[in-house]
Amino acid sequence: MDKSKSRVTKDGIRIYDAADHVGMHKAGQLAAEILDAMVDHVFVGQSTGEIDRIITQMVEDAGATSATIGYRGYQHASCISVNHVVCHGIPGDKRLKDGDILNIDVTVIVDGWFGDTSRMYVAGKLSRKSERLIQVTHDALMLGIEQVKPGNTFGDIGHAIQSYVESQRMSVVRDFCGHGLGQVFHAPPNVLHYGREGSGPTLEEGMFFTIEPMVNLGRPETKILADDWTAVTRDKSLSAQFEHSIGVTSDGADIFTLSPKGLFHPTYTA
Repeated sequence: MDKSKSRVTKDGIRIYDAADHVGMHKAGQLAAEILDAMVDHVFVGQSTGEIDRIITQMVEDAGATSATIGYRGYQHASCISVNHVVCHGIPGDKRLKDGDILNIDVTVIVDGWFGDTSRMYVAGKLSRKSERLIQVTHDALMLGIEQVKPGNTFGDIGHAIQSYVESQRMSVVRDFCGHGLGQVFHAPPNVLHYGREGSGPTLEEGMFFTIEPMVNLGRPETKILADDWTAVTRDKSLSAQFEHSIGVTSDGADIFTLSPKGLFHPTYTA
């Protein structure tokens, strides 16, 4: 597609054609297939660096490109965020312990289209509090997606997520958000996971973006570590995240990153 032929709204949000969903599905499905394969590679004693090595190889074997290798100097095909790491955890020598929860985030480029998704995994036995955090975060994402239809606003998405999470006595991270994508990695709009109903830009058919709420068991504040990437909870509470890439259709949401094997949730439900 020639991007010059697509329309841009007054808020700077690109409107794609119906045919462009095909490219987004191809990219999104590769990212989802890679995350499906990681189920067998998350276990007690495994290193996050080894998980990233396997992901890197899978991207290469598929003839795709990692969107994150070389992005602002980043050198890995995934971000792997363990326990109180909110996002942008750097893979390395750290080995997983029994009960660790982790988010694996992968973005691939296929034929110029970006597929971006993340989900939670568990090493060993899942604690009750971790299980509840993961479930609330997953359900918050799905409630946000339910608000995706023409005529609703981005504030409706954020409000649905925030109101549900806070009703469960957890908090929504405000320092990071979802984003537009398509033939670029990050573009307008910023998709906030909190907000007021009816606020923000109005959703239109043809918008592509991610919804990726980060939810903390404790307070919402984060801080960035000395590596300038890793974001952690200030109070050291556990954090979880799920992410889908979405296209707005005439009557709802087209999820580009659905798990082919139904492994999006770590208890292996869709």
